[in-house]
Amino acid sequence: MTSPFVPMAEIRRGGILESLHHGVAVVADADGRILQSWGDPSFVTFPRSSLKPFQAIPLVESGAADAAGLTEEHLALACASHGAEDFQVALVRGWLERLGLNESALVCGPDLPRAQSDQIAVIRAGGDRSRVFHNCSGKHCGFLTLTKHLGAPLGYADPAHPAQRLYLEAFSELLGEDATRLPRGVDGCGLPALALPMAAMARGAARWAAARVATQARRTAIRRLQSAIRTYPDHLSGRGSSTGKIVRASQGRVLLKGGAEGYVVGFVPEEGLGIAVKLADGTARAKMGVFAALLGRLGLVDAADALAQDVEGIINDSNGKPVGEVRVSLPA
Repeated sequence: MTSPFVPMAEIRRGGILESLHHGVAVVADADGRILQSWGDPSFVTFPRSSLKPFQAIPLVESGAADAAGLTEEHLALACASHGAEDFQVALVRGWLERLGLNESALVCGPDLPRAQSDQIAVIRAGGDRSRVFHNCSGKHCGFLTLTKHLGAPLGYADPAHPAQRLYLEAFSELLGEDATRLPRGVDGCGLPALALPMAAMARGAARWAAARVATQARRTAIRRLQSAIRTYPDHLSGRGSSTGKIVRASQGRVLLKGGAEGYVVGFVPEEGLGIAVKLADGTARAKMGVFAALLGRLGLVDAADALAQDVEGIINDSNGKPVGEVRVSLPA
């Protein structure tokens, strides 16, 4: 049986090959054409949190965001897999207060912040795991805002919930097919997770980038989300994150959203391009380096090799000294 994956990145220690990451990558345009691909574009898998910019469309399109007085920072956080850094936690807590709800309304489970220093600060202050610390809590606040605006029950994790149906309707238009028919699982945060071919994800991302939709309200909603991500890229992950580095290195031309298990989706609004990357072993270690190298291949960033090194290139020992590197080995 032929593998759907091709070599994408090497891990070298002392110059010796130690590990090898395989994967699939697809670049598409808003007309649905596959411009470049590595591996099998028909490979079906879960984009996971890379779908958050699509899930946030009804929050804006419905008028819920404006009715709740949300800012661009809130919109960026609705698309985030955040690290529960201080500014992100403050936004989530203030958002829940704005809705007149407490964290028990969030479907996502309790967690600790991502960074060890933030975890220590919580514990020293006598705190514990909290739903506001969950990396998806911004997305969940978005669904709660839409739910309240619709006057619907708070059980927004139900695939049949009105908030989920609005998301699927918007996603269907961007995919050009009925998203309700896609294979479905459950994400780590408790919400429905969809699986689809890599090519379909790249096409959907290209149409989101180009705001290729039928109504002005949806077009405006997508453009507002793009502006929020471009202006507040650190909200999507954290300060000094690969996401922020790539958005800034491209001077805002490239937007992106990472997902669990080695997935990342890119959006290039000016060119109407979509990029989908999946590493077969589910590692997060090399995906941003591969993504940065792809941007170099597409002429979207300068000094792509340096950017790949900056976002994911160096492997340090426990003393912080470099002992190896992540080297992109994407086929020509």
